[in-house]
Amino acid sequence: MLPLWIALQFLSSLPIRLPGMPQPQELGRSLLFYPLVGLLFGVLLWGLSSLLAGTPLMLHAALLLTAWVLLSGGLHLDGLADSADAWLGGFGDRERTLNIMKDPRSGPIAVVTLVLVLLLKFCAVLALIELQQTAVLLVVPLIGRSALLAIFLTTPYVRAGGLGQALADHLPRQAGWWVLGLSALTCWLLASSAGVWALALAAVGFVWLRRLMMRRLGGTTGDTAGALLELLEVLVLVGVAISLTS
Repeated sequence: MLPLWIALQFLSSLPIRLPGMPQPQELGRSLLFYPLVGLLFGVLLWGLSSLLAGTPLMLHAALLLTAWVLLSGGLHLDGLADSADAWLGGFGDRERTLNIMKDPRSGPIAVVTLVLVLLLKFCAVLALIELQQTAVLLVVPLIGRSALLAIFLTTPYVRAGGLGQALADHLPRQAGWWVLGLSALTCWLLASSAGVWALALAAVGFVWLRRLMMRRLGGTTGDTAGALLELLEVLVLVGVAISLTS
């Protein structure tokens, strides 16, 4: 159970306390539980949405999005902001891009990116509430955190040392592919045709974003993995909301 607690502590703001410093092997195995953490987020968001039934729609959507951000502690939004700054300021240079990601300060492009992503998420969540399709909320966090497992399975980790390196080096790869397959099946069972469409959108977005990482960096970092999660979540939310209204 320790790898699950490690995943919960790292990916969420829930009050999880580990008994000590995890071993590298336990860190690697914790990646296998990232999709389960995503499913937990989805269940919590879907439950909150049910409790908010009857609330004015815009307030309903705003509260759901706030809970979504608070559940993760803004961890992946931080990675998105750092990646946005680095991609613009790096001018195509690998080392400059990696160095900018280390800078804790956020530039204008980071702020604009965060505003646009949160605005799109808010509008998509609002549309799902209006369409009474909030079951989609069960699968979007699952897809986002499954993407973290997928990026570590398929992509070199380029920043030596630290947590990310331990995750990459000690991830049980065969088990990881089984977990991804089970996650995809869960999406289909929970959201039916909308789940299949969500998976298709996520797959296309994943391939494109991974290609960008490989061309610029030759792999991934913790920041670009966080950016991947946020961008896939917003892509799936917006894409599914549009498909349900057409």
